[in-house]
Amino acid sequence: MREDPTRPGPLAAGEGLERLAELAARLLGATSGRVRLLDDAPGAAPTPPAPDAEEALVQWLCARTAASGAPMAVADARADERLRDLPPVASGAVGSCAAAPLTLEDGRAVGAVCVLGAQPRPWDEDDVAVLRQVAAAAAAELQLAALSSDYRTSKALLEVSVQAAGIGTFDLDVDSGHLVWDEQMHALFGVRREDFGEDVDAAMTRIHPEDQARVRADVAAAVETGVFTSAFRVLLPGGATRWLEGRGRTLPGAAGASPWLVGAVHDVTAQRQVTERVAAALESMAVGYAVLDTRWRLVYANAEAERIVGTPRERLLGRTLWEAFPGTVGTAFEQHYRRAVASGQPEVFDAHYPEPLDVWFEVRAVPDEDGLALYFMDISARKRAQHAAERAAARAQLLAAVTEELTRSLEAERAVDRLAQLVVPALGDWCVITLVDDDAPAGRAAGAGPAAPAPAELRRGLRDAGWWHRDEAARPLVREYAEHRLDELTDTAFLWQALRRTHPVVVNDATRAVTGVLDPGGRVRGVLAQLAPTAGAVLPLRGRGRTVGLMTVFTGPDRPPLTTEELATATEVAARAGLALDSSRLYRQQRDLAEALQRSLLSEPPEPDHGQVVVRYSPAAEAAQVGGDWYDAFMQPSGATVLVIGDVIGHDTQAAAAMSQVRTMVRTIGGLGDDSPVQVLAKADRAVANLQISTTATAIVARLEQTPEEIARGTTRLRWSNAGHPPAMVITPRGEVVALEGRDADLMLGVLPEIERSESETVLERGSTVVLYTDGLVERRDQPLQEGLARLRATLTELAAEDTGLDALVDGLLQRMLPPRPEDDVAVVAVRLHPQDRPRPAEAGPRRVPPHVPGEPPAP
Repeated sequence: MREDPTRPGPLAAGEGLERLAELAARLLGATSGRVRLLDDAPGAAPTPPAPDAEEALVQWLCARTAASGAPMAVADARADERLRDLPPVASGAVGSCAAAPLTLEDGRAVGAVCVLGAQPRPWDEDDVAVLRQVAAAAAAELQLAALSSDYRTSKALLEVSVQAAGIGTFDLDVDSGHLVWDEQMHALFGVRREDFGEDVDAAMTRIHPEDQARVRADVAAAVETGVFTSAFRVLLPGGATRWLEGRGRTLPGAAGASPWLVGAVHDVTAQRQVTERVAAALESMAVGYAVLDTRWRLVYANAEAERIVGTPRERLLGRTLWEAFPGTVGTAFEQHYRRAVASGQPEVFDAHYPEPLDVWFEVRAVPDEDGLALYFMDISARKRAQHAAERAAARAQLLAAVTEELTRSLEAERAVDRLAQLVVPALGDWCVITLVDDDAPAGRAAGAGPAAPAPAELRRGLRDAGWWHRDEAARPLVREYAEHRLDELTDTAFLWQALRRTHPVVVNDATRAVTGVLDPGGRVRGVLAQLAPTAGAVLPLRGRGRTVGLMTVFTGPDRPPLTTEELATATEVAARAGLALDSSRLYRQQRDLAEALQRSLLSEPPEPDHGQVVVRYSPAAEAAQVGGDWYDAFMQPSGATVLVIGDVIGHDTQAAAAMSQVRTMVRTIGGLGDDSPVQVLAKADRAVANLQISTTATAIVARLEQTPEEIARGTTRLRWSNAGHPPAMVITPRGEVVALEGRDADLMLGVLPEIERSESETVLERGSTVVLYTDGLVERRDQPLQEGLARLRATLTELAAEDTGLDALVDGLLQRMLPPRPEDDVAVVAVRLHPQDRPRPAEAGPRRVPPHVPGEPPAP
């Protein structure tokens, strides 16, 4: 085989390595320094024979450090179980030691640089950094040795190795200012030897004016402490600047002579640039970032933090957190911050900061030995959306409850009595439900025009059939009001107006307004005065083209009038109640109504650029079997397409109601942002628990994602999370059918909301078809699930061979899989990934996506 010319040749240790070891000892104030190679390293020098008693310790350090590949520092060798029995330690000759590995460019550790001290001493990070630098120089020395057989005897090549490591050395007579540089120092400062006067003042002229005073102070401090450290900029001839870092120690002069400062300097410009880039990144972050020291003082805040809190950072830095933000005292902010510092573990939480900020924050508090770092974002908009989602969920829950209760009973009086209890206190403090007899003219009043019945005719067709008040003590008053008010209403009453309309009649200053349309000599006026409503609304309960009743809702003195959102909810409640009441006349219409309500909750899917989405819903044969199956497809703000299939446990209107809640939550959570499938399911599960929705459901949430590279390759990534649902199926472009098993399916929603859910992903070729379905397609009394899954795979294989369009494929699947009278609902959502390097096919129909969603990047 040909030898790799880039691979180092034989390694050798020589005088240059020993000089580097001595340099390490000098820089670190150690008694001695050694460089040792592993015994099996090619060209390694033989281990010195006895009587060098320290050699066993050096060899041990070399082997252990090289094996670990990381520096080792022992502050007290006599207390270290590994070292205390070695002769030089046991005799008291060695009290401390440190070593750094010699690592070549190919990553091999071939030895170590070791320093030994006579007394125990601590080794700080700077000491370890110096030892690393010397080890780097020694490694460079070894690399050069591979190029020349006489490297060990060449002083010139040693100097080259030091230059390769970027280390320059200097000697300074502190009193006289006489300064001696090696060649690397001249190179670091960008001057020629003949142009340098070997004088500290001459060197100072090369240092940036802003740093000169600090360097002189660091030299003066070294005389006092014996240790020199300094970082400074030098001005290069071309006008550029270079950051250098120097370290050294002072050595006493001869008797009566001034001390000498010896040290090493290396280029840290790249490190400084990284630091500056980090600082720039912190400043450009879209997340607020602040740092507190151990005394809770603000020592740093980035631009986003300044923007969020609306206070210049100059007014914040140096103040304690409690002074700068008094609203944190005694709140969740303080509790989490102190807990993070006490435990040493990060804390992540949401909390509201009161006026004047009035902001919701998401905070991540990360403690360290220097204090506490705070990452925070203004999530007020998200919280508003969350609260809106919660209101929407409550609204959906109310609507679902109304639907469930009114479709559960065929008796109108029982239904409206329950309706009144559902509306109060969700929409008002008290309520009266009025029914219109089926054969009364009132039922045809709305939209009747000039020939509408007069109030006297309308009155004959009405009866107050249900009422409720949130205060039990006031319910007898509402009962009395409902029993007599129809007889005492005048012809200008709001009730007659509502019968003639299809929209609500809003009543302001309700006590005065309603009193004005009551018989002055009747008994209802006094009852109304005791109830004292402040506002109200009369809503027609509309059935199929007719008014089947009226719902009058009032608010009391302790509650504001109905908001626009509450009035909209009341209108939808009235609409659902009207439908339910109208449907109760005929039992055979119940299934049609339940199915219509359920279908109204299943929206049309989007049609992304090169994706075709087809959805189907097939109800059970019996009305009682209409239940909780649902599908969904929507796009997230990033443009990713999300597919959802789910099944709430149960086969009745209650399951349909629960389905609307769960589906609304999944859709809202998934559509607000770009959460992954596992995040959507986890949040929905927690929402079910938080809203005390007593239901369980299976579901799959899947997301189609693409990077530009995947577009170029003609592939799409499918990421999914499964909550106890039958696996989705994929039809490849070659007609193969694969079940997306992934990991084991997680628990259903509504069981253990705190459980950690899993997520799987696969890469699909363009032209693939993904099919999601509910268990009614594969499971029934006479067919176990596994048998149904095998039959499903065989059917899809047959349909794929027929090479039909997606609509025909899904319709054929339902036709071949379902019995003549299905026992269960079935929902199906399928997506076909058309190739992106050609126009969207006509069979996919028009592109239909939300206006704010970005389009696909063009395929190559």
